[in-house]
Amino acid sequence: MSKKKVAEKVKSAVKNKNLHTLLITVIAYVVITALISEGVLSRHYQSLLVPVGINIILAVSLNLTVGFLGELTLGHAGFMSVGAYAGCLFTTYSELPKWVEFPIALVIGGLVAAIFGIIIGIPALRLKGDYLAIVTLAFGEIIRSVINDMEITGGAGGLKGISKYSDYTIVLIVIFLTIVIIRNLVKSKHGRAICSIRDNVIAAESVGVNIVFYKLLAFVLAAFFAGAAGVLYGHNLGILKPGTFDFNKSIEILVIVVLGGMGNITGSVIAAVLVTVLPEVLRELADYRMLIYSIVLIAMMLFNASPKFRAAKNLVTSKIKSGISFAGVKIKSLFIGKRKGTR
Repeated sequence: MSKKKVAEKVKSAVKNKNLHTLLITVIAYVVITALISEGVLSRHYQSLLVPVGINIILAVSLNLTVGFLGELTLGHAGFMSVGAYAGCLFTTYSELPKWVEFPIALVIGGLVAAIFGIIIGIPALRLKGDYLAIVTLAFGEIIRSVINDMEITGGAGGLKGISKYSDYTIVLIVIFLTIVIIRNLVKSKHGRAICSIRDNVIAAESVGVNIVFYKLLAFVLAAFFAGAAGVLYGHNLGILKPGTFDFNKSIEILVIVVLGGMGNITGSVIAAVLVTVLPEVLRELADYRMLIYSIVLIAMMLFNASPKFRAAKNLVTSKIKSGISFAGVKIKSLFIGKRKGTR
C-alpha cells in the first residue's frame, strides 16, 4: 500500500471518529436536557454536570502529556489555576456582554496557561521521570503561593464576585473541541512523533524527530486546555481560592488518567465521570464513603490491569463504536435522501 493511500485511510478514520464524537456529544446534550426537563436529575446531580465536564477536559489534556508523550507531570493544577485567575479577572473587570466576554475569557485563560507552559516546559522537559514530576509539582506549589500573596487575586480569601457563566452546554462544547483537537493531533504526523518519543527517545532522535519541540508542543497544548478548564471552574463556583489548586488536585487528575488507561481518550472520559460522581453517590454512607471509594478505585485498577478484563472491555467498546457508526451512516443517508428529494 502506497503512502498516499495510507494517509487517505488515516484521514478517513479521523473524520469518522470526529463524526462519532459529535454524535455522542449531541446525544449526551439531548439526554441531559431531557432528564433535567422531566425532573429525573435532582438539583444536586445537576450541579455535578459542570465539574464532571471540567474533569474530562483536564484528564484528556493531561493524557496527551502522560499517556501519549510518556512524561510524568504533576503541575496540571498550576496551569488550571493561572488560567482560571486570568480568565475570571478579565470577566470581572470587563463590561462586555456574556456571549462576548466568556469565550474571550476561555481563550485568555488557555493562552496564559500555555505561556506558563512554555516558561516551565523549556527547562523542565529536559528532565526525565521523577525529576520532571518533582519540578512540575514545585511549579504548581509556587504558583499557588504567589497567588495567595497577591492583592488582585483576593489573596487567601479568594477572588469573589465571578459571574456564573458556566453551564453544561458550554462545557460539552469545550469537551468536544478538546477531544477532537487532541485526537486529531495524535493521529497526525506530529502525534506520531510525540508517540515515538514515548516508545523510544533514542530511536526517535536518530530518525530526526525534534525531541524538545514535540515535548514542548504536547506540554503547552495540555496546559492550554487546563487553563480553559480553570476558567470554566471559576465561572461555575463564582469564587476562586488558591487552596483548591494544590498538589492533591494534580494527583486527582493523574489518578483519572491512569484509571482510564494512559493513551486512551475514551477511558479518560469514563474514568473522569466515575471519579467525580462516585464520592457523591456514596455520600449517604457518611464515614465509610471515602473508604469504599478507595476500595472501588483499587479494584478498578486491578481489573484494568487484567488481560481478560481488557479484552472484554475492548469487545464492549468495539460493539458500542459499531453501533454509533451504524447510527451515523443512517443519519448521513437520511440527509442525502432528503437532498436528493429536494432536487
